[in-house]
Amino acid sequence: MGDIASAADSDTRRDALVERLFLATVGAWDVLAVYIGDRLGLYRALAEHGPSSSGELADALGLSERYLREWLEQQATSGILEVDLETRRYSLASGHDEALLDQSSLNFIAPIGQLVVACARPLDAVLEAFRTGEGVPYTDYGADLHEGQARFTRPMFEQLLTSEWLPGVPEVHERLLADPPARVADVACGEGWSSLAMARGYPNVHVDGIDMDAASIEEARRHLQGSGLEDRVQFHLRDAADEELAGNYDLVYIHEALHDMSYPVAGFCRPVERCWSATAR
Repeated sequence: MGDIASAADSDTRRDALVERLFLATVGAWDVLAVYIGDRLGLYRALAEHGPSSSGELADALGLSERYLREWLEQQATSGILEVDLETRRYSLASGHDEALLDQSSLNFIAPIGQLVVACARPLDAVLEAFRTGEGVPYTDYGADLHEGQARFTRPMFEQLLTSEWLPGVPEVHERLLADPPARVADVACGEGWSSLAMARGYPNVHVDGIDMDAASIEEARRHLQGSGLEDRVQFHLRDAADEELAGNYDLVYIHEALHDMSYPVAGFCRPVERCWSATAR
């Protein structure tokens, strides 16, 4: 009886795994299709032009009707878009516009496609790294990684960082409001939305956004232009473990990055010496 029960348990686990991976694959196709719609501006076009056929969408965007037809059918089949079966015009389902288009919403999910695609780009290099023990450079993941991360986290920074997260640490919150103006290091700042949000939420502070990715810092400086924060925010392409940074700040802040660092202890500890520090998530 024991062998029969063990075989039944094994079959149940096998079937559950097969089902899990099959459904995950179906979901992956949805994510990749969302990536196409997001990157080509298809959702935006549907929101602006209203219900559209594949031909109308192709004319509006200068894209191939044949490819658009396939994409629209997939999106309708998966329930992301709605379709009028008589006119074959497609539209965004109610509520999906916020999730796919509203970059200020905490429910904005479209950038997840960029993150998935970015992580898949250097898979050959990742396989080789398993054999050699070497690393895979951050730049190998392409612009989708830093752009997707920035777009995905921006609503959280702009809506929660200075209204909920930092006020949840009263001593830090009080210092950021007080004089003399606090100096803040936003380590691994990426495209800089966290640095800008902190400067807006705390009108006295001076923020140095620090990152080692040149493309991210270039985008951060572009976001800074015209923000009105140019006198209190700067972005630096440098290593946060640089000993010259030690003791220069009242607050060192890292969000969504410590777990990605090759040498997290060095990156976090050196600029923190003789200063207050906080981490989130």
